[in-house]
Amino acid sequence: MSDLTRLTAFEIASAVASGEASAVEVAQAHLDRIAAVDDMVHAFLHVDSAGALAAAARVDAARAAGEALGPLAGVPLALKDVFTMSGVPTTCGSKILEGWRPPYDATVTRRLKEAGVVILGKTNMDEFAMGSSTENSAYGPTRNPWDLDRVPGGSGGGSSAAVASFMAPLGIGTDTGGSIRQPAAVTGTVGAKPTYGGVSRYGLIAFSSSLDQGGPCARTVLDAALLHEVIAGHDVMDSTSISAPVPPVVAAARAADVSGMRIGVVREFSGEGYQPGVETRFREAVAVLESLGASVSEVSCPHFTYALPAYYLIAPSECSSNLARFDGMRFGLRVGDDGTRDAEQVMSLTRDAGFGDEVKRRIILGTFALSSGYYDAYYGQAQKVRTLITRDFERAFESVDVLVSMTTPTTAFRIGERADDPMAMYLADLCTIPSNLSGGAAMSVPCGLSPDDGLPVGLQIMAPALADDRMYRVAAAYEAASGGPLTREVPAL
Repeated sequence: MSDLTRLTAFEIASAVASGEASAVEVAQAHLDRIAAVDDMVHAFLHVDSAGALAAAARVDAARAAGEALGPLAGVPLALKDVFTMSGVPTTCGSKILEGWRPPYDATVTRRLKEAGVVILGKTNMDEFAMGSSTENSAYGPTRNPWDLDRVPGGSGGGSSAAVASFMAPLGIGTDTGGSIRQPAAVTGTVGAKPTYGGVSRYGLIAFSSSLDQGGPCARTVLDAALLHEVIAGHDVMDSTSISAPVPPVVAAARAADVSGMRIGVVREFSGEGYQPGVETRFREAVAVLESLGASVSEVSCPHFTYALPAYYLIAPSECSSNLARFDGMRFGLRVGDDGTRDAEQVMSLTRDAGFGDEVKRRIILGTFALSSGYYDAYYGQAQKVRTLITRDFERAFESVDVLVSMTTPTTAFRIGERADDPMAMYLADLCTIPSNLSGGAAMSVPCGLSPDDGLPVGLQIMAPALADDRMYRVAAAYEAASGGPLTREVPAL
């Protein structure tokens, strides 16, 4: 493995800015790493070698011309295949968009390009971000670099696996019910869900519009914070974008100090169903934070136990509306258009062939929840529960600065182990969903390896809306005190 692929994003940017390494050298080293290991991991759906090298050459030219470089200029990145990128295949892990090359960049993609970030390609994901294992991709599963027989989490397993296996120092994911944080936890990486509206959703192909949020994936807390600041900020193209200033997440990550902070441990996230080794590492992490000067107390959020059923009514309801646009009429796959069928028949055949089982399951569930006679009983009630969960957060943050929990109840499970049991699969997001329902900020940082199986465990840190800097401050302090990130080469590779 090239030494350049072992560097953090901050170290790469510093090397490029000083002339110690060229951006082209860095990009080529990572492309070589992808060529060497991605046949085993399958993190990427499309590698844009020519585009990456051209972007890197532009960074080198800007430096040679004496232009000031951004804080991540020349740093390679893996982009989840749910963000549009002009002229580059964007599939959302679905056959229904196979071969589609969008004519425009998502705002996140544009901001990355403007910052001089080198986009290596598009990463694998559960189809339309619906899943917790990246097994639901129409293009085959991604594998966990720590154990190739296990899942890398989902839906953004491709981005996290790319970062964990040193194919990219940075990744972009989206988090609808935990799809950044859960993969981060089980791959030993850092993943952050910014405050809802903190990162533009323009060009992010929607699953659930009131829940989806793009965010950073990295191997260190500082790298995640640097990427967060690059992609965040108000966007007039997104009606849900927040116009408030971006929280000072980089300064918080560099401060790495929890002395005097009040940390609440969520009472409801423990006990039956939680892997003993995961609980052990979590309790140890809390003890570390307390030793650093934070005050720790247990906090009850009683309605968190209803988050999972509420989410699986709200998210499918929104997806049944959002995915109606994929009809075979305007773009993407079209099946049965041989002149003998009307438009309705072509739509039906296209959707049957183009959507996978999990997507169909959620569309059916959501359509039923929104149907006449059932709307108030299902979707309406779920939204009331969402309000109660938001109030639980509000009450908790009156007495503590952040909440902490395990990110996932277990370490990575084996590929295929939960494929025939949707409920078992859904439970992987048990701890992450409440922050999506409330819109607050949350992130996962590695907290060691489980004594049960030697696989990574994640510590989840939850903060109020627009207080994203608090979670970075806690995460960075823990990372420093625990000996740094899990940067040793992953065993499976």
